[in-house]
Amino acid sequence: MVRSFFPVITAAGLGLCLSALPLAAFDTKARAAYILDQGTDTVLLSKNADLPLPPASMSKLMTLYVAFEALRDGRLNLDERLPVSAHAMGYGGSTMFLDTTDRVRVEDLLRGIIVLSGNDACAVIAEALSPDGTEAGFARYMTKRAHELGMENASFANSNGWPAAGHRMSMRDLGILAERLIEDFPQYYPLFSEKSFAFDGRAPSNTRNRNPLLGLGIGADGLKTGHTSEAGYGLVGSAMQGDRRVIFVLTGLDSTKARAEEAEAVVNWSFRQFAKKTVAKAGVPVARAEVWRGAQQSVGLVPETDLKILLPALSGKEIAAEVVYTGPISAPIKQGQKLAELVLRPDELPEMRLPLVAQQDVATGGFFVRVKTAAQVLSKRLIDGPEASQ
Repeated sequence: MVRSFFPVITAAGLGLCLSALPLAAFDTKARAAYILDQGTDTVLLSKNADLPLPPASMSKLMTLYVAFEALRDGRLNLDERLPVSAHAMGYGGSTMFLDTTDRVRVEDLLRGIIVLSGNDACAVIAEALSPDGTEAGFARYMTKRAHELGMENASFANSNGWPAAGHRMSMRDLGILAERLIEDFPQYYPLFSEKSFAFDGRAPSNTRNRNPLLGLGIGADGLKTGHTSEAGYGLVGSAMQGDRRVIFVLTGLDSTKARAEEAEAVVNWSFRQFAKKTVAKAGVPVARAEVWRGAQQSVGLVPETDLKILLPALSGKEIAAEVVYTGPISAPIKQGQKLAELVLRPDELPEMRLPLVAQQDVATGGFFVRVKTAAQVLSKRLIDGPEASQ
């Protein structure tokens, strides 16, 4: 193992992705919370993030994800009209006030779920996509699909978050889901920033999006609120400022006012206290590795893409870095071949390892290179003794 030490790099010159930042922790009032800087995949805050909790209406995001998949695959289309069953009509709480005489456009149902938090709209979508035509069957499929997407603590009993035994998600699950919705379905994501939806005028008391951050001018553009007496008040939110997007999940707050204040504070903290920096540019060598039996004696080690990291914005501390590889590296070597790791150890932050690749091809050396290499091996054996080759 060869270790090539970098000069010490100041925080002002950095930019790379770390998995967690224990510094300047946000003292949230939420029972559980999860905050992710999406571009650098940096977890800014994790409080009871893997604890399975009742997600209330925030679990509607999973119904939406499955619906978006069906639209992508052609199993649904936006103009298709779906019937409303007695089961769907029977839901209370927040609804679109659908009844069994309705046949509702899929696009209206999606807006009804996102903007109006319609429990009945979720059930209509669920029954249309369920493997067995029931909401319970859809909930089983939701659970299976969530696990496939990495939501390890997700377990659904219905499509809308209506209180039920075993209906649980962790805050990390909801963060994963929010990120997938943003990345996988950018064509539908603007629906989450709509402030109102007056479905055919039948429910004037339920036309406003409950997300308290929309319209505050802080970059908030989604995703979903939730509330039950058991769960408290929660929010899966996202905001974008400049080239940074933050995804956050809060639950267990005691009022709509507390939810609004805490969510805004989270956004402000996430953007003001951390900054994205660049440590190395794509294609620019950060070190060289020794080559064995090659036409060249060394090869440049470069990042394939710009290497970025999120750091406390006001930090002026120096960050030590080193390049680690097993060498010398035998030729032939192909350009882009992974050869080494750049290891960063910022003060009080987790170690980060990032791949470095070959800057160019290195062919196997000719006859004289091989003779020279053989002589070096023989000389080393003579000096070290027979034990060295065992």
